[in-house]
Amino acid sequence: MAKAKSAYVCNDCGADFPRWLGQCPECKAWNTLTEIRLTSKTTPTSSERRGFSGITEGRVQTLNEVDLQEVPRFSSGFQEFDRVLGGGVVPGSAILIGGSPGAGKSTLLLQALCKLAERMPALYVTGEESLQQVAMRAQRLNLPTDKLRMLSETSVESICQLADKEKPAIMVIDSIQVMHMADIQSAPGSVSQVRESAAFLTRYAKQKNVAIIMVGHVTKEGHLAGPKVLEHCIDCSVLLDGSSDSRYRTLRGTKNRFGAVNELGVFAMTGGGLKEVSNPSAIFLQRAEDQGNGSVVMVIWEGTRPLLVEIQALVDYSALANPRRVAVGLEATRLALLLAVLHRHGGLQVSDQDVFVNVVGGVKVSETSADLALLLAIVSSFKGEPLPRELIVFGEVGLAGEIRPVPNGLERLNEAAKHGFKKAIVPIGNTPKTSPKGMEVIGVKNLQQALDVM
Repeated sequence: MAKAKSAYVCNDCGADFPRWLGQCPECKAWNTLTEIRLTSKTTPTSSERRGFSGITEGRVQTLNEVDLQEVPRFSSGFQEFDRVLGGGVVPGSAILIGGSPGAGKSTLLLQALCKLAERMPALYVTGEESLQQVAMRAQRLNLPTDKLRMLSETSVESICQLADKEKPAIMVIDSIQVMHMADIQSAPGSVSQVRESAAFLTRYAKQKNVAIIMVGHVTKEGHLAGPKVLEHCIDCSVLLDGSSDSRYRTLRGTKNRFGAVNELGVFAMTGGGLKEVSNPSAIFLQRAEDQGNGSVVMVIWEGTRPLLVEIQALVDYSALANPRRVAVGLEATRLALLLAVLHRHGGLQVSDQDVFVNVVGGVKVSETSADLALLLAIVSSFKGEPLPRELIVFGEVGLAGEIRPVPNGLERLNEAAKHGFKKAIVPIGNTPKTSPKGMEVIGVKNLQQALDVM
Protein backbone atom coordinates (compact mmCIF):
# COMPACT_ATOMS: atom_id res chain seq x y z
CA MET A 1 0.00 0.00 0.00
CA ALA A 2 1.37 3.42 -0.96
CA LYS A 3 2.26 5.73 1.89
CA ALA A 4 -0.24 8.53 2.40
CA LYS A 5 1.16 11.96 1.67
CA SER A 6 0.42 15.15 3.58
CA ALA A 7 0.18 18.81 2.74
CA TYR A 8 -0.25 21.88 4.91
CA VAL A 9 -2.96 24.40 3.95
CA CYS A 10 -3.39 27.95 5.29
CA ASN A 11 -6.83 28.53 6.82
CA ASP A 12 -6.83 32.22 5.80
CA CYS A 13 -5.58 32.34 2.20
CA GLY A 14 -5.75 28.67 1.13
CA ALA A 15 -2.08 28.40 0.08
CA ASP A 16 -0.55 24.92 0.50
CA PHE A 17 3.00 23.92 1.45
CA PRO A 18 4.86 20.59 1.69
CA ARG A 19 5.81 21.11 5.35
CA TRP A 20 4.49 22.92 8.40
CA LEU A 21 5.49 26.55 8.96
CA GLY A 22 4.72 28.84 11.85
CA GLN A 23 3.90 31.76 9.54
CA CYS A 24 2.22 31.53 6.15
CA PRO A 25 4.62 33.01 3.55
CA GLU A 26 1.69 34.16 1.38
CA CYS A 27 -0.59 36.09 3.78
CA LYS A 28 1.89 36.42 6.72
CA ALA A 29 -0.65 34.98 9.20
CA TRP A 30 0.67 33.00 12.17
CA ASN A 31 -0.37 29.47 13.20
CA THR A 32 -2.89 29.04 10.37
CA LEU A 33 -1.41 25.98 8.61
CA THR A 34 -3.37 22.74 8.99
CA GLU A 35 -2.31 19.28 7.86
CA ILE A 36 -4.44 17.43 5.32
CA ARG A 37 -4.02 13.91 3.97
CA LEU A 38 -3.61 13.42 0.22
CA THR A 39 -5.03 10.34 -1.47
CA SER A 40 -2.88 8.20 -3.73
CA LYS A 41 -2.87 9.24 -7.39
CA THR A 42 -3.36 5.62 -8.46
CA THR A 43 -6.68 5.42 -6.60
CA PRO A 44 -9.58 7.26 -8.27
CA THR A 45 -11.43 9.64 -6.01
CA SER A 46 -15.15 9.33 -5.39
CA SER A 47 -15.82 12.37 -7.59
CA GLU A 48 -13.99 10.70 -10.49
CA ARG A 49 -15.85 7.43 -9.90
CA ARG A 50 -19.20 9.24 -10.06
CA GLY A 51 -18.27 11.35 -13.07
CA PHE A 52 -17.94 14.74 -11.34
CA SER A 53 -14.33 15.37 -12.34
CA GLY A 54 -15.27 18.70 -13.89
CA ILE A 55 -13.36 18.00 -17.16
CA THR A 56 -15.66 18.93 -20.03
CA GLU A 57 -15.26 19.66 -23.72
CA GLY A 58 -15.11 23.35 -24.54
CA ARG A 59 -14.27 25.76 -27.33
CA VAL A 60 -12.59 29.13 -27.53
CA GLN A 61 -14.85 31.99 -28.56
CA THR A 62 -14.83 35.76 -28.64
CA LEU A 63 -16.84 37.96 -26.30
CA ASN A 64 -19.40 38.91 -28.97
CA GLU A 65 -20.19 35.22 -29.49
CA VAL A 66 -21.20 34.71 -25.85
CA ASP A 67 -24.94 34.32 -25.31
CA LEU A 68 -26.13 37.29 -23.25
CA GLN A 69 -29.67 36.09 -22.58
CA GLU A 70 -31.00 36.88 -19.13
CA VAL A 71 -30.17 34.16 -16.60
CA PRO A 72 -33.49 32.60 -15.54
CA ARG A 73 -34.29 33.04 -11.86
CA PHE A 74 -37.02 31.79 -9.60
CA SER A 75 -38.35 33.40 -6.44
CA SER A 76 -37.50 32.00 -3.03
CA GLY A 77 -40.90 33.05 -1.70
CA PHE A 78 -39.40 35.99 0.22
CA GLN A 79 -39.00 39.33 -1.54
CA GLU A 80 -36.35 40.42 0.97
CA PHE A 81 -34.35 37.24 0.33
CA ASP A 82 -34.69 37.68 -3.43
CA ARG A 83 -33.46 41.27 -3.19
CA VAL A 84 -30.26 40.22 -1.42
CA LEU A 85 -29.68 37.42 -3.95
CA GLY A 86 -29.96 39.91 -6.80
CA GLY A 87 -33.52 39.21 -7.91
CA GLY A 88 -34.05 35.55 -7.11
CA VAL A 89 -32.32 32.16 -7.07
CA VAL A 90 -30.24 31.29 -10.14
CA PRO A 91 -30.38 27.60 -11.20
CA GLY A 92 -27.00 25.93 -10.86
CA SER A 93 -25.72 28.47 -8.32
CA ALA A 94 -24.02 27.69 -5.02
CA ILE A 95 -25.18 29.93 -2.16
CA LEU A 96 -23.66 30.09 1.32
CA ILE A 97 -25.73 31.54 4.17
CA GLY A 98 -24.08 32.14 7.54
CA GLY A 99 -25.12 33.48 10.89
CA SER A 100 -24.73 33.09 14.62
CA PRO A 101 -26.57 30.26 16.44
CA GLY A 102 -30.25 31.10 16.82
CA ALA A 103 -30.26 33.78 14.12
CA GLY A 104 -32.87 31.86 12.12
CA LYS A 105 -30.92 30.34 9.21
CA SER A 106 -32.63 26.95 9.34
CA THR A 107 -36.02 28.55 9.95
CA LEU A 108 -35.68 30.86 6.95
CA LEU A 109 -34.58 28.06 4.62
CA LEU A 110 -37.26 25.66 5.87
CA GLN A 111 -39.95 28.27 5.24
CA ALA A 112 -38.55 29.02 1.79
CA LEU A 113 -38.28 25.37 0.73
CA CYS A 114 -41.75 24.45 1.96
CA LYS A 115 -43.11 27.19 -0.31
CA LEU A 116 -40.88 26.22 -3.24
CA ALA A 117 -41.81 22.54 -2.92
CA GLU A 118 -45.36 23.46 -3.92
CA ARG A 119 -44.21 24.31 -7.46
CA MET A 120 -40.86 22.53 -8.01
CA PRO A 121 -38.87 19.53 -6.67
CA ALA A 122 -36.99 20.52 -3.50
CA LEU A 123 -34.71 18.55 -1.18
CA TYR A 124 -33.75 19.54 2.37
CA VAL A 125 -30.66 17.73 3.72
CA THR A 126 -30.14 17.99 7.47
CA GLY A 127 -26.96 16.85 9.12
CA GLU A 128 -27.19 18.55 12.51
CA GLU A 129 -30.84 17.92 13.35
CA SER A 130 -32.94 14.79 13.10
CA LEU A 131 -35.88 14.55 10.74
CA GLN A 132 -38.24 14.61 13.73
CA GLN A 133 -36.81 17.93 14.94
CA VAL A 134 -37.25 19.52 11.51
CA ALA A 135 -40.79 18.14 11.22
CA MET A 136 -41.69 19.52 14.65
CA ARG A 137 -40.45 22.96 13.66
CA ALA A 138 -42.44 22.86 10.42
CA GLN A 139 -45.56 21.85 12.32
CA ARG A 140 -45.03 24.63 14.86
CA LEU A 141 -44.75 27.17 12.03
CA ASN A 142 -47.85 25.78 10.24
CA LEU A 143 -45.90 25.12 7.04
CA PRO A 144 -47.09 22.86 4.19
CA THR A 145 -45.16 19.61 4.62
CA ASP A 146 -46.67 17.26 2.05
CA LYS A 147 -44.36 18.22 -0.86
CA LEU A 148 -40.91 18.85 0.67
CA ARG A 149 -38.50 15.91 0.43
CA MET A 150 -36.24 15.39 3.48
CA LEU A 151 -32.92 13.57 3.95
CA SER A 152 -30.77 13.05 7.04
CA GLU A 153 -27.22 12.41 5.77
CA THR A 154 -23.70 13.76 6.22
CA SER A 155 -21.87 11.95 3.40
CA VAL A 156 -21.51 14.25 0.41
CA GLU A 157 -21.16 11.33 -2.01
CA SER A 158 -24.37 9.71 -0.76
CA ILE A 159 -26.24 13.02 -0.91
CA CYS A 160 -25.31 13.60 -4.55
CA GLN A 161 -26.11 10.01 -5.45
CA LEU A 162 -29.60 10.31 -3.93
CA ALA A 163 -30.06 13.73 -5.53
CA ASP A 164 -29.49 12.11 -8.94
CA LYS A 165 -32.58 9.98 -8.31
CA GLU A 166 -34.70 12.77 -6.80
CA LYS A 167 -33.63 15.39 -9.39
CA PRO A 168 -34.42 18.47 -7.23
CA ALA A 169 -34.38 21.98 -8.63
CA ILE A 170 -33.09 23.36 -5.31
CA MET A 171 -31.31 21.65 -2.43
CA VAL A 172 -30.35 22.84 1.07
CA ILE A 173 -27.30 21.48 2.93
CA ASP A 174 -27.60 22.12 6.68
CA SER A 175 -24.76 22.51 7.43
CA ILE A 176 -21.50 22.35 5.46
CA GLN A 177 -19.45 22.00 8.68
CA VAL A 178 -20.84 18.51 9.42
CA MET A 179 -20.45 17.15 5.88
CA HIS A 180 -17.62 14.78 5.07
CA MET A 181 -16.07 12.91 2.15
CA ALA A 182 -14.68 9.40 2.34
CA ASP A 183 -11.45 10.26 0.50
CA ILE A 184 -10.40 12.93 3.02
CA GLN A 185 -8.61 11.51 6.03
CA SER A 186 -9.72 14.09 8.59
CA ALA A 187 -12.66 14.77 10.86
CA PRO A 188 -15.80 16.62 9.68
CA GLY A 189 -15.47 20.36 10.17
CA SER A 190 -11.73 20.41 9.46
CA VAL A 191 -10.26 22.68 6.82
CA SER A 192 -9.81 19.94 4.25
CA GLN A 193 -13.29 18.44 4.76
CA VAL A 194 -15.09 21.79 4.52
CA ARG A 195 -13.10 22.87 1.49
CA GLU A 196 -13.46 19.63 -0.46
CA SER A 197 -17.13 19.15 0.47
CA ALA A 198 -18.02 22.68 -0.65
CA ALA A 199 -16.03 22.29 -3.88
CA PHE A 200 -17.72 18.93 -4.59
CA LEU A 201 -21.22 20.35 -4.03
CA THR A 202 -20.45 23.45 -6.11
CA ARG A 203 -19.25 21.30 -8.98
CA TYR A 204 -22.37 19.15 -8.70
CA ALA A 205 -24.58 22.28 -8.79
CA LYS A 206 -22.94 23.48 -12.01
CA GLN A 207 -23.07 20.14 -13.81
CA LYS A 208 -26.64 19.22 -12.79
CA ASN A 209 -28.05 22.78 -12.89
CA VAL A 210 -29.27 22.47 -9.29
CA ALA A 211 -29.36 25.47 -6.97
CA ILE A 212 -27.62 24.47 -3.72
CA ILE A 213 -27.86 26.54 -0.52
CA MET A 214 -25.27 25.64 2.11
CA VAL A 215 -25.57 26.72 5.76
CA GLY A 216 -22.28 27.80 7.37
CA HIS A 217 -21.22 28.54 10.93
CA VAL A 218 -19.60 31.81 11.96
CA THR A 219 -16.72 32.60 14.28
CA LYS A 220 -16.98 34.77 17.38
CA GLU A 221 -15.86 37.74 15.25
CA GLY A 222 -18.89 37.20 13.01
CA HIS A 223 -17.00 35.87 9.97
CA LEU A 224 -17.78 32.61 8.19
CA ALA A 225 -15.91 29.71 9.75
CA GLY A 226 -13.66 27.53 7.64
CA PRO A 227 -10.98 28.21 5.04
CA LYS A 228 -11.07 31.37 2.97
CA VAL A 229 -11.32 29.31 -0.21
CA LEU A 230 -14.82 28.33 0.93
CA GLU A 231 -16.03 31.82 0.04
CA HIS A 232 -14.09 31.80 -3.23
CA CYS A 233 -15.65 28.65 -4.66
CA ILE A 234 -19.30 29.59 -4.06
CA ASP A 235 -21.32 32.11 -6.12
CA CYS A 236 -23.14 33.99 -3.39
CA SER A 237 -22.44 34.52 0.30
CA VAL A 238 -24.96 36.13 2.67
CA LEU A 239 -25.00 36.68 6.43
CA LEU A 240 -28.10 36.61 8.63
CA ASP A 241 -27.38 38.88 11.57
CA GLY A 242 -29.37 39.76 14.67
CA SER A 243 -28.79 40.14 18.38
CA SER A 244 -30.41 37.76 20.83
CA ASP A 245 -32.35 40.58 22.51
CA SER A 246 -33.87 41.87 19.27
CA ARG A 247 -36.63 40.33 17.21
CA TYR A 248 -35.32 41.81 13.96
CA ARG A 249 -32.85 40.09 11.65
CA THR A 250 -30.87 41.65 8.80
CA LEU A 251 -29.76 39.68 5.76
CA ARG A 252 -26.80 41.21 3.95
CA GLY A 253 -24.83 39.94 0.96
CA THR A 254 -21.03 39.84 1.20
CA LYS A 255 -20.42 38.27 -2.23
CA ASN A 256 -22.74 37.89 -5.20
CA ARG A 257 -21.83 36.95 -8.74
CA PHE A 258 -25.38 37.61 -9.91
CA GLY A 259 -26.12 40.98 -8.30
CA ALA A 260 -25.02 43.73 -5.95
CA VAL A 261 -23.36 42.96 -2.61
CA ASN A 262 -24.70 45.95 -0.66
CA GLU A 263 -28.37 44.91 -0.58
CA LEU A 264 -30.09 44.58 2.78
CA GLY A 265 -33.09 42.46 3.72
CA VAL A 266 -34.95 42.88 7.02
CA PHE A 267 -36.96 40.16 8.78
CA ALA A 268 -38.84 39.97 12.06
CA MET A 269 -38.71 36.80 14.17
CA THR A 270 -42.21 35.90 15.30
CA GLY A 271 -43.99 32.87 16.68
CA GLY A 272 -44.87 31.90 13.12
CA GLY A 273 -41.30 32.13 11.86
CA LEU A 274 -39.51 34.90 9.99
CA LYS A 275 -41.74 37.61 8.53
CA GLU A 276 -40.62 40.13 5.93
CA VAL A 277 -40.35 43.81 6.88
CA SER A 278 -41.28 45.82 3.78
CA ASN A 279 -40.74 49.24 5.41
CA PRO A 280 -37.69 48.99 7.70
CA SER A 281 -37.48 52.77 8.16
CA ALA A 282 -40.68 52.68 10.24
CA ILE A 283 -39.02 50.22 12.62
CA PHE A 284 -35.83 52.18 13.17
CA LEU A 285 -37.77 55.44 13.67
CA GLN A 286 -39.69 54.38 16.77
CA ARG A 287 -38.56 57.43 18.73
CA ALA A 288 -39.51 58.71 22.16
CA GLU A 289 -42.20 61.38 22.46
CA ASP A 290 -39.86 63.78 24.27
CA GLN A 291 -37.03 64.66 21.90
CA GLY A 292 -33.74 64.72 23.83
CA ASN A 293 -30.52 66.39 22.86
CA GLY A 294 -27.87 64.49 20.91
CA SER A 295 -30.34 62.73 18.61
CA VAL A 296 -31.00 63.22 14.90
CA VAL A 297 -32.36 61.15 11.99
CA MET A 298 -30.15 60.46 8.97
CA VAL A 299 -30.84 58.84 5.60
CA ILE A 300 -28.45 56.10 4.53
CA TRP A 301 -28.50 54.16 1.28
CA GLU A 302 -28.65 50.36 1.45
CA GLY A 303 -28.39 48.65 -1.92
CA THR A 304 -31.27 49.99 -3.98
CA ARG A 305 -33.33 51.76 -1.33
CA PRO A 306 -32.96 54.53 1.28
CA LEU A 307 -33.18 53.76 4.97
CA LEU A 308 -33.98 56.22 7.76
CA VAL A 309 -32.21 55.54 11.05
CA GLU A 310 -31.64 57.53 14.21
CA ILE A 311 -28.14 58.35 15.43
CA GLN A 312 -27.50 59.30 19.06
CA ALA A 313 -24.49 60.94 20.67
CA LEU A 314 -23.58 61.45 24.32
CA VAL A 315 -20.81 63.89 25.26
CA ASP A 316 -19.81 64.00 28.92
CA TYR A 317 -16.86 65.32 30.91
CA SER A 318 -14.14 62.71 31.39
CA ALA A 319 -11.92 62.34 34.45
CA LEU A 320 -9.55 60.08 32.49
CA ALA A 321 -6.27 61.19 30.96
CA ASN A 322 -7.40 59.68 27.66
CA PRO A 323 -11.13 60.30 27.17
CA ARG A 324 -13.09 57.41 25.68
CA ARG A 325 -14.32 57.30 22.09
CA VAL A 326 -16.96 54.59 21.67
CA ALA A 327 -18.83 54.03 18.40
CA VAL A 328 -21.57 51.39 18.02
CA GLY A 329 -22.67 50.85 14.43
CA LEU A 330 -19.99 53.20 13.06
CA GLU A 331 -16.25 53.00 12.49
CA ALA A 332 -14.28 54.19 15.51
CA THR A 333 -11.54 55.60 13.27
CA ARG A 334 -14.12 57.66 11.41
CA LEU A 335 -15.35 59.09 14.71
CA ALA A 336 -11.83 60.20 15.71
CA LEU A 337 -11.32 61.80 12.29
CA LEU A 338 -14.59 63.76 12.46
CA LEU A 339 -13.86 64.99 15.98
CA ALA A 340 -10.60 66.48 14.67
CA VAL A 341 -12.50 68.18 11.83
CA LEU A 342 -15.03 69.51 14.35
CA HIS A 343 -12.24 71.06 16.42
CA ARG A 344 -10.33 72.56 13.49
CA HIS A 345 -13.19 73.85 11.34
CA GLY A 346 -16.07 74.02 13.80
CA GLY A 347 -14.28 75.58 16.77
CA LEU A 348 -15.56 72.98 19.24
CA GLN A 349 -13.05 71.36 21.58
CA VAL A 350 -14.04 67.99 23.05
CA SER A 351 -10.60 66.62 23.91
CA ASP A 352 -11.55 66.48 27.61
CA GLN A 353 -14.93 64.83 26.96
CA ASP A 354 -16.05 61.21 26.63
CA VAL A 355 -17.86 60.74 23.31
CA PHE A 356 -20.31 57.84 22.86
CA VAL A 357 -22.10 57.33 19.54
CA ASN A 358 -24.81 54.77 18.76
CA VAL A 359 -26.88 53.92 15.67
CA VAL A 360 -30.33 52.91 16.93
CA GLY A 361 -31.67 49.50 15.97
CA GLY A 362 -28.36 47.69 15.62
CA VAL A 363 -27.79 48.98 12.08
CA LYS A 364 -24.18 49.05 10.89
CA VAL A 365 -23.41 52.13 8.81
CA SER A 366 -20.40 51.95 6.49
CA GLU A 367 -21.04 54.84 4.08
CA THR A 368 -19.84 58.42 4.65
CA SER A 369 -23.28 60.06 4.30
CA ALA A 370 -23.65 59.77 8.10
CA ASP A 371 -20.77 62.21 8.78
CA LEU A 372 -22.80 65.41 9.00
CA ALA A 373 -25.55 63.85 11.12
CA LEU A 374 -22.95 62.46 13.51
CA LEU A 375 -21.30 65.85 14.03
CA LEU A 376 -24.61 67.66 14.56
CA ALA A 377 -25.66 65.04 17.12
CA ILE A 378 -22.35 65.52 18.98
CA VAL A 379 -22.76 69.31 19.01
CA SER A 380 -26.36 68.96 20.20
CA SER A 381 -25.31 66.76 23.12
CA PHE A 382 -22.35 68.94 24.03
CA LYS A 383 -24.43 72.15 24.13
CA GLY A 384 -27.52 70.49 25.58
CA GLU A 385 -29.79 71.79 22.85
CA PRO A 386 -32.14 69.30 21.15
CA LEU A 387 -32.49 69.29 17.39
CA PRO A 388 -35.95 69.64 15.78
CA ARG A 389 -37.89 66.40 15.68
CA GLU A 390 -38.88 66.83 12.03
CA LEU A 391 -35.24 67.35 10.87
CA ILE A 392 -33.24 64.89 8.76
CA VAL A 393 -29.55 65.25 7.91
CA PHE A 394 -27.09 63.59 5.53
CA GLY A 395 -23.80 64.52 3.90
CA GLU A 396 -20.11 63.63 3.80
CA VAL A 397 -17.63 65.80 5.69
CA GLY A 398 -14.14 66.30 4.23
CA LEU A 399 -10.92 67.00 6.08
CA ALA A 400 -11.05 70.65 5.00
CA GLY A 401 -14.48 71.02 6.58
CA GLU A 402 -16.36 70.98 3.26
CA ILE A 403 -19.69 69.14 2.96
CA ARG A 404 -19.55 66.82 -0.04
CA PRO A 405 -22.62 65.53 -1.90
CA VAL A 406 -23.65 61.87 -1.68
CA PRO A 407 -25.33 59.64 -4.29
CA ASN A 408 -29.13 59.40 -4.64
CA GLY A 409 -29.81 62.65 -2.80
CA LEU A 410 -33.31 63.21 -4.23
CA GLU A 411 -34.41 59.66 -3.43
CA ARG A 412 -33.27 60.16 0.17
CA LEU A 413 -35.27 63.38 0.47
CA ASN A 414 -38.39 61.77 -1.01
CA GLU A 415 -38.15 58.90 1.48
CA ALA A 416 -37.86 61.37 4.37
CA ALA A 417 -40.81 63.42 3.11
CA LYS A 418 -42.86 60.22 2.88
CA HIS A 419 -42.31 59.70 6.64
CA GLY A 420 -43.38 63.24 7.54
CA PHE A 421 -40.07 65.11 7.90
CA LYS A 422 -40.38 68.85 7.22
CA LYS A 423 -36.79 70.11 7.18
CA ALA A 424 -33.49 68.79 5.81
CA ILE A 425 -29.86 69.88 6.07
CA VAL A 426 -27.99 68.45 3.08
CA PRO A 427 -24.86 69.24 0.98
CA ILE A 428 -25.29 72.11 -1.45
CA GLY A 429 -24.66 69.64 -4.27
CA ASN A 430 -27.69 67.57 -3.22
CA THR A 431 -30.10 70.51 -3.14
CA PRO A 432 -32.91 69.69 -5.61
CA LYS A 433 -34.37 72.18 -8.06
CA THR A 434 -37.82 71.39 -6.69
CA SER A 435 -38.01 70.33 -3.05
CA PRO A 436 -40.40 67.55 -2.02
CA LYS A 437 -43.85 68.82 -1.09
CA GLY A 438 -43.98 70.17 2.44
CA MET A 439 -40.20 69.98 3.03
CA GLU A 440 -37.69 72.79 3.44
CA VAL A 441 -34.27 71.76 2.12
CA ILE A 442 -31.24 73.74 3.30
CA GLY A 443 -27.98 73.25 1.38
CA VAL A 444 -24.67 73.90 3.15
CA LYS A 445 -21.15 74.17 1.72
CA ASN A 446 -19.06 73.62 4.84
CA LEU A 447 -19.28 72.58 8.47
CA GLN A 448 -19.45 76.16 9.77
CA GLN A 449 -22.55 76.85 7.67
CA ALA A 450 -24.20 73.71 9.00
CA LEU A 451 -23.50 74.76 12.59
CA ASP A 452 -24.92 78.24 11.86
CA VAL A 453 -28.11 76.67 10.46
CA MET A 454 -28.30 74.39 13.50
